[in-house]
Parts: sequence; structure tokens; C-alpha cells
Amino acid sequence: MKKLLLPILLACFTISQAQTPCENGMAGAYPCNGYDLQSHIPLSTFGANSSNDSWGWTDPQDGKEYALVGLNNGTAFIDISDPINPVYLGKLPTHTSSTTWRDVKVYNNYAFVVSEAGGHGMQVFDLTRLRNVANAPETFTEDAHYDGFGSSHNIVINEETGYAYSVGGDYGGGPHFVNIQDPLNPIAAGGYSGSGYSHDAQVLIYDGPDTDYTGHELYIGSNENHVAIVDVTDKNNPILINSVTYNNDSYTHQGWFTEDLKYFIVGDELDELDFGFNTKTIVFDFTDLDNPTHHFDHFGETAAIDHNGYTMGDKYYLANYKAGMRVLDISNIDGESFSEIGYFDTYPTNNSSGFEGAWNVYPYLESGNIIISNYLSGGFFLVTPTILGVNDYESNVFKILPNPSSNYITIDSANELLTSIQIYDVSGKQLYSTQELNINSKTIDISSFSKGIYFVSLNKQVTKKIVKN
Repeated sequence: MKKLLLPILLACFTISQAQTPCENGMAGAYPCNGYDLQSHIPLSTFGANSSNDSWGWTDPQDGKEYALVGLNNGTAFIDISDPINPVYLGKLPTHTSSTTWRDVKVYNNYAFVVSEAGGHGMQVFDLTRLRNVANAPETFTEDAHYDGFGSSHNIVINEETGYAYSVGGDYGGGPHFVNIQDPLNPIAAGGYSGSGYSHDAQVLIYDGPDTDYTGHELYIGSNENHVAIVDVTDKNNPILINSVTYNNDSYTHQGWFTEDLKYFIVGDELDELDFGFNTKTIVFDFTDLDNPTHHFDHFGETAAIDHNGYTMGDKYYLANYKAGMRVLDISNIDGESFSEIGYFDTYPTNNSSGFEGAWNVYPYLESGNIIISNYLSGGFFLVTPTILGVNDYESNVFKILPNPSSNYITIDSANELLTSIQIYDVSGKQLYSTQELNINSKTIDISSFSKGIYFVSLNKQVTKKIVKN
């Protein structure tokens, strides 16, 4: 692969440096493609035997980023504002006993934690306390506790409405509604048992293509052998819109909408084990919510089991257990085709079907860094799209330079023609594109770009990260 020369950008740009770059397919001991290792914290540091779910929080006061990692015996909080030198701030111990399953989500600067441990309920933790940790790592206490349910497999939060949905507990495993608009005083708000056990879900205010449901609060449950679409706008009267199934189901585990809400992408956790095929990602067409249909299946590069997956722009970030994090280009979803464009393998031993390796990925940090939490091995990883340095392309083909005005950058090529240039923000949204140039130099107006991180792709080969200050 041809690579870019990115010197230190003067004036308006800086380049972040990775702790362990992905070189020749490896970042230290970890196989990789397109992602560098920023930092790694083993489970032993947390005093835990396993980890599970993970999430992120950005402090609105100063923009610092934090990782929240579920453990068998509590929840770890990590300051990742310096991604190469993360600080383990401490742990919120489990409310009752240890267990394999713990899940954490964030609303209004509070973390909400559930677990399958008996009698655990929902812990509430004020994340702003992380600003003033004097003697890390601390043992934290919860700021509030909700005991309206006992054990729970998972928690889903709709940040637009301030409602949490515990799943995999009471109501036959269906969602238990909790009003968390006042985070320290959660209030029971009913539940729904009509579609059976939910393993995970996504809840949102709908603004997709089916205008019959515009403005409604919808619950999309991954319910063991089907996906259920439930209108939960009226918490006292949740209504099943429809459900959809697929062939060769073993355990409908988790799913996520594409950003246009046209498609819903689902992982089945056990089908690789039961049927022997490679990682299968299932895509449903949700254009008509009253008549959802199976769109197509994508089969991955390995036999590893898929776990949690999330979309951002034209990318799908998948926690793929023994195959680590895999990143798929889903831009041709209409044409029934995905392609793998990168990965970071947090379990280098093998890529077989099994439950070691990446349990969760969190790709929504504004820095572009990605949180990965492993289950039985590895612990916490922080990775970032590959940053290439001065010596990464032997012919020094491309240079990206700032103009005297911070509103422009110039891309120069030494001995290869520029044929295409694309610039994306961290969400994957394309902000600039031009193709079939066949030129040696191009100046681009970036005056409309706000401060932040952007990715520049040249000749459709490699993507480089730059930061506008």
C-alpha cells in the first residue's frame, strides 16, 4: 500500500502520534490493518478477571474524554484525554456480587450500570466526580440506586427523552422503562413483555423514511430469534409495530440502525458456532416499519463470533470476539455489499469461533479514538486510525501543507499524479470530494470546517488524520 508523507503541520494543524503504530500488519503483538494502538491496560490493573461492556463520556466542561469499562466485579473509569498515557481513576464496585455480564450507558453526565448479579438493580454514578480524583485509583461509591428490578442483562438509554430501558430482567426479559430525567431520582415507568426476552436494543426518536412514525419513540429489540419494532411513545401503552426473522438463526444478539434509519444491522451471536460459516452480519430493510424485510447477509473474513456492532457514517464497527475489532465499509448497502476496510485484533492467538477477545467497541469519541473492551483476555484497548509519519512512504509521494491562511491546505505530490481527494469528519461524513484530477498539486478551501479532527483520503488508498486547531 502506498503511504503518505505527513510532516508536522505548521500554524493550524497538528498530527497526533500513536504509541504503537500499525506497521507491516502488526502493532506490537497485535495484528492490525489501518488502526494504531494508542494504549492498553490489562485486566490485572483493574483487579478483575474479565471485562465486558464499555462506553465513553466527554466532559462538557473541558472536552476531556473518559472510558467506562464494565468488569466482572465493577465498573472502571479511565481518563483517556492523553490517549497514550491513560489514567485509571478507579472502580465503582458491583452493588452485590460478581458476574460475567455488566452494562453501562451515559445520560446527562451520569453513568447507569446494570448487571446480571442477583439484586443488583441500577447504579447511578455522577461522572463529574472524575474531574477531581486526588489519589487514583479510587474505590467509588454510587450516587443513587434504583431497585425497581433486580438482575438485568443490559441497559439502553434514549438521551433525547431521558428514559432508560433495562432488558433481560423482569417483564419476561422485555424492557423495563425508567424515567431518568432527574438522574439521582429514577422513577419506574412501566414495561413491555409482549415480544419476549430482549438481549439488547436501540431506542430513538424516529425521523426515518417511514413517515407514519415520525416523531415516535421506537424500541428495536434483538430478541433471541427475531427483531421486534415497538412503539414506546406512550409508556402506558407500548404497541408492537412488527417483527422480522431470518434464516439460520441461533441467537439474535444486538443491532444498530444506519444513520439514515433505512436499514438495521444485526449480529447473531451463536450462528457461527452452530452453522460453521464465517462471521455473518444480517441486514434488514426498515424503509417500511410495518413491513420490515431481510435485505442481505454479509460474511466476514474469519470464523470469529460477532458481538456488538455500531454504525457511524458509512462505517460499521464490530466487536468480533477473537478477530478483535473489524471495520466494514457499508456505503454500498443499497447494492447489498459490504467490504472490510480495517481491523485491530485484540486476541492475536487465533480467529476461531469462541468467546475470548473483543466484547464491545465504542467509536463515538470526538477525538476519533476507539475504545475496545476484551472479555477474558487483554482488558482495555484504545486505538486510532493509522497515522503515518515521515518515513512511511519510501518515495515521499504526497505532502499536506498549510497555507499562510488557516483556511486552506495544499496537497503536493512529488512523482505521482493526484487522482482523487476526499475529506471526512470523525463521524464518517464526507465534507469534500474530487476525482479524476491527474494533477500534482491541489489547494483546498477548508474555511467552512470547524475545529476538530478530519481524515484525508488520497487516490482512494490511504486515509490520514489531521487536526484543525
